[in-house]
Amino acid sequence: MLIPKDSPPPYGTVIFDCDSTLSRIEGIEELAKDCREEVEELTRRAMDGELPLEAAYGARLQLICPTRSDLDAVAEHYTREALPHAKELVAALQFLGKRVVIVSGGLLAAVAPFARDLGILDPDDVNAVGMRFNEDGSYLSFDDTSPLARSGGKIPVVRAIAEAPAAGQSVLIGDGATDLEAAAQVARFIGFGGVVARPQVMDAARVTCRTPDLAALVPLLFSTEEREQLRASGLHTPLLEAAASLS
Repeated sequence: MLIPKDSPPPYGTVIFDCDSTLSRIEGIEELAKDCREEVEELTRRAMDGELPLEAAYGARLQLICPTRSDLDAVAEHYTREALPHAKELVAALQFLGKRVVIVSGGLLAAVAPFARDLGILDPDDVNAVGMRFNEDGSYLSFDDTSPLARSGGKIPVVRAIAEAPAAGQSVLIGDGATDLEAAAQVARFIGFGGVVARPQVMDAARVTCRTPDLAALVPLLFSTEEREQLRASGLHTPLLEAAASLS
């Protein structure tokens, strides 16, 4: 399957996956500890499209039973393992008045603090799967009504974002089968292989990035005029210089 369309920038809305896109880690795998091999295999099969996400999601969490403090630790790990220039790219997008959104099948309790560290401060711009804990902080359940916990679930979430008032053209950047499923909802889908290059995603995407540095996305996300605006501001020189060095 080849993505049916691709429109160049500018974009009004920029949508990122989180795991293996904004950060090097897969958050749920980081929670796995003693059952990591089983969880990694379930994740791989879901992201490669071999297994429906809904079949893997609850099974992984039932194996892990993550606590509230576990999720706090993963949030910190997301930040430590953020790809180079992630925060600078978000800042440049926001400087130009673009809406920056995360749509992730990860756990909201970990993704939201990472998003804030990147400068994405509006809770409405962070979409991930909620969790419920017991009073002592132990695992109770996850939000199994969330569309992001099942295959095809990113489609309605991305569509709603792309069709929001004043959204403009939208672009989605992600590495997994769930991102690829939502590609038709946006003007451009960028298959991101800077952490994990999944063949079915990279083969289907018209536009790809295999560089493990988010500065490499600059020419894919900004028009020439926008790059000139960033340069003229004097605030985003390190990002632009990094992008030039990677081209």
